[in-house]
Amino acid sequence: MGKKFNPDAGKSASELLQIRRDKLTALQEAGRDPFRETRYDVDTHAADINDRYDEMEGKIVSVAGRLMSKRGMGKVSFCDLQDKSGWVQLYVRRDLVGEESYSWFKKYDIGDIVGVKGEVFKTEMGQISVRAHEVTLLSKSLMPLPEKFHGLTDKELRYRQRYVDLIMNPEVKDTFVKRSQIIREIRNFLAERDFMEVETPTLVSNAGGAAARPFVTHYNALNVDIKLRISLELYLKRLIVGGLERVYEIGRVYRNEGMDTRHNPEFTLMELYQAYTDYNGMMELTESMFRYLAEQVCGSTTITYAGTEIDLGKPFARMTMNEAVRKYAGVDFDQVNTDEEAKAIADEHEIAYEQRHTKGDIINLFFEEYCEKELVQPTFIMDHPLAISPLTKKKPDDPEKVERFELFINTWEMCNAYSELNDPIDQRARFAQQDANAAAGDDEAEHTDEDFLNALELGMPPTGGIGYGIDRLVMLLTDSAGIRDVLLFPTMKPVE
Repeated sequence: MGKKFNPDAGKSASELLQIRRDKLTALQEAGRDPFRETRYDVDTHAADINDRYDEMEGKIVSVAGRLMSKRGMGKVSFCDLQDKSGWVQLYVRRDLVGEESYSWFKKYDIGDIVGVKGEVFKTEMGQISVRAHEVTLLSKSLMPLPEKFHGLTDKELRYRQRYVDLIMNPEVKDTFVKRSQIIREIRNFLAERDFMEVETPTLVSNAGGAAARPFVTHYNALNVDIKLRISLELYLKRLIVGGLERVYEIGRVYRNEGMDTRHNPEFTLMELYQAYTDYNGMMELTESMFRYLAEQVCGSTTITYAGTEIDLGKPFARMTMNEAVRKYAGVDFDQVNTDEEAKAIADEHEIAYEQRHTKGDIINLFFEEYCEKELVQPTFIMDHPLAISPLTKKKPDDPEKVERFELFINTWEMCNAYSELNDPIDQRARFAQQDANAAAGDDEAEHTDEDFLNALELGMPPTGGIGYGIDRLVMLLTDSAGIRDVLLFPTMKPVE
């Protein structure tokens, strides 16, 4: 195979940059400017050669990709070429490609992008390779890649320079290939259920549909302040009113909040709405979809996240929020009648709250403190307090609660679903309460949306709706530790 060749050893960064630029100048002066090339006809990828060698042996192929290593450099050179599918070895001999071409090839750098036409074969060592007949420099790399064995390991730098991360860490590429597959299979699943994919505005005058602080900007043409959407809900419900009975959207939403392992201010949300069903219908759809995605993407309904086995194959557990608080916190809020009693219990348990909070808010605070961390296996948490659910139908037999659920897996909230409120009078009253909350200092409160109320007054059928955090779903199915690992370009603090 020959000795591994590292022409960069011992040189400073500035020397390396200058050497590469000098090589480019020499190429250009010799009429071999690599940036002049406009296309290269690729008919085969590395994975095709490696996975189907028996049928590929002896065939002439055209491959292209990035040089990742070079060995030998006498009359014969061995290189590793990386394309989108993986790696394949190149075998380059002077007497096959020609003395002049080989002389230029020896000057190519690791990181350069080349096109190679040649024959598929195995070396004497049994290594599947392409015996080059022609080598074409398609792009000159003017910046050295990180050294292979130390590589790009700094997490912050990997997120900032994702393009280098994708080159040096193949498992990163695998994550994003799987992300694309997940979204494709979601679309396939919903198409089978006759859902229609739509697009709704990202710039809105009233950012509603969630409890979150929006980003605000100014639209010069109309001289008005507008917001980036925080959810997809209110426009999709308008489409249900318009007679599009099953709709969904996968799109970016923006929340002016903090960042951590599960939150990024810009993230991908999917919301869907189905007329003539309720939150029970949304539970069936969700359970079926998660099971389908695990089978299609992971090959099994049993997955592993951070060493913990999670079973998506058996029926998901169901528990009301009050039942969960009673089980994990030892407090039965069904026996609590007033806001004052709830606050007194919160004081006893050292649960911080705001004076404007009601019993419903405090139940939710208890749930977040005591229950979420216990919900590892798939569990539907149902029947939330009315106070924290301004867009949801009340339960007919218990008007303090609503027909809502959240699915928890691995202690994470994976989705949020309602039997949608379609009573315009009730909705106006709840918007008024949200306006009052905003006036009292709640910067995540909703605001009255008159156009949405106008749509409801035309009549919206009984409807089930749900929102899924796509990034969190990708984290789960790819066993990724943080949200930045599944976002190609996560939000980062500017470099000073």
